[in-house]
Amino acid sequence: MKKKHLHSFWAAFRIVSPWYFLALFLISATVAVFALRSNNQTMISLRNAVYQADKQNGNVEGSLQTLRSYVYSHMNTNLASGPNAVYPPIQLTYTYQRLEQAEEQQATATNSSVYTDAQNYCQQLNPVSFSGRTRVPCIESYVEEHGYQVKPVSPALYEFDFISPSWSPDLAGWSLVSTIVLLILFALSLGARRLAGLAA
Repeated sequence: MKKKHLHSFWAAFRIVSPWYFLALFLISATVAVFALRSNNQTMISLRNAVYQADKQNGNVEGSLQTLRSYVYSHMNTNLASGPNAVYPPIQLTYTYQRLEQAEEQQATATNSSVYTDAQNYCQQLNPVSFSGRTRVPCIESYVEEHGYQVKPVSPALYEFDFISPSWSPDLAGWSLVSTIVLLILFALSLGARRLAGLAA
């Protein structure tokens, strides 16, 4: 029974021309190349949208989410490429600068208020003293104790790295599978023809 099935299998490959599989392979390979290129170009467009949102203080989170979803679900969308590529590939420079600036402004505004409070506090503490000799150390001590210290902004707030899958169930992924299958079928069909020629 097994021998009969095997014979039928090879007979089917002798009927179909290997060049038919080769033509389909070339078409499928062309589609795969263009689909992979399209995936990469869409990723670049979405990445540029993130940079634009970062520069213009737009919807950075929404742009990042769109890019992240696309990269995670499409092959050939790696953000970093080449040996000298910047890592991590997404660095939101403008967002980082705005966060640093906001932190410095917060410190300036808070410390200005604290200094006024320190003057009032030290004046109440030493109401008869007009000399700065006793009030200055008091003010410095108060500001040091109640003042706002600038906190360093964490790089995690502006650096991102998204990894694309090795294979994805999209046009690029399925056309790649089709290309591999058609190449195997071409090889089997060619092999069946040659075996039939040797057997004749």
